[in-house]
Amino acid sequence: MSDTFLFTSESVNEGHPDKICDQVSDAVLDACLKEDPQSKVACETCTKTGMVMVFGEITTKAKVNYEQVVRDTLKKIGYDAAEKGIDYRKCNVVVAIEEQSPDIAQGVHVNKKVEDIGAGDQGHMFGYASDETPELMPLTHSLATQIGARLTKVRVEGICKWVRPDGKTQVVVEYKKENGAMIPLRVHTIVISTQHDDGITNEQIRADLMEHVIKPVVPAKYLDDKTIYHLNPSGRFVIGGPHGDAGLTGRKIIIDTYGGWGAHGGGAFSGKDPTKVDRSAAYAARWIAKSLVHAKLARRCLVQVSYAIGVPEPLSIFVDSYGTGAKPDSELLEIVKKNFDLRPGCLMRDLQLTRPIYQKTAAYGHFGRDDKDFTWETPKELTL
Repeated sequence: MSDTFLFTSESVNEGHPDKICDQVSDAVLDACLKEDPQSKVACETCTKTGMVMVFGEITTKAKVNYEQVVRDTLKKIGYDAAEKGIDYRKCNVVVAIEEQSPDIAQGVHVNKKVEDIGAGDQGHMFGYASDETPELMPLTHSLATQIGARLTKVRVEGICKWVRPDGKTQVVVEYKKENGAMIPLRVHTIVISTQHDDGITNEQIRADLMEHVIKPVVPAKYLDDKTIYHLNPSGRFVIGGPHGDAGLTGRKIIIDTYGGWGAHGGGAFSGKDPTKVDRSAAYAARWIAKSLVHAKLARRCLVQVSYAIGVPEPLSIFVDSYGTGAKPDSELLEIVKKNFDLRPGCLMRDLQLTRPIYQKTAAYGHFGRDDKDFTWETPKELTL
């Protein structure tokens, strides 16, 4: 159909090297927040064969065994043997943590009331929502993420015993645009590349992925006889995890957000406490966008906010309804200003962001998930 187009989103499993790093960084953050909700954390992680390193700036009253946090995270993911990519018991753990710069501390939060806490850095953040799925997320991103999560489920529950932790997914959807809104018509292509035990046949891999991963996740209405499946297209994926590829925190920011839809300010989430607006303001922008779409004020919406380090009030707020708004964008902006206090301290208070809830955000997306701890996913009832 000439009036349709194809769009693609990808995801990676919790065993992907970059996602290992995101989860370790957020596990460190949670360990700090659990004992000291006022912890200031900027924790990065990198990994390669037999090694994980955590480094960055942390100021906390918590007593954290960083090495144990790393090993526990690897164990939870399933990396318990060198042949899988890394062994949590035997790998080398390097810790290079310093305290937060006092120059930043005095400008951002020291001796300040909640309302006066400044942004932890400069930057611009985006939030997005679309009415094409019940969770108000892009279908391409939702399906790629859910297929990845299902791949982990069949591994952990032993449904497919040959699956190993590393893996990637990708979904192409055919869309049409209707007065600015996105209407998904069909799934065009599904790609799954999953790490596997040596000795399993490609035929078995493809049969199991179709039966136990794709069918339980992808609604049948989107599949047809023209849907293309690339299931372990390389033909072999035994070597994986940090043995197959190096990993870094923050290298999957599009997977963490909207799968290429909307926009992205460039800041990663994992390992950052909520004074870092890269995280808290991106969560708030999603909260705003979802609230507007949920209220039927737009079918699709992009929200941008920006900050200067040490300054509480945002420098700018931008709303784009892509022509789908029930009101002009200028009026939607005024509704946002009336209903949301975007000062960092107020976001931390209103979204309860000082709780140790972050490790579970670090794989399978920060948005569009049904979890009471993801407070930014509960739309706010708006005063018009």
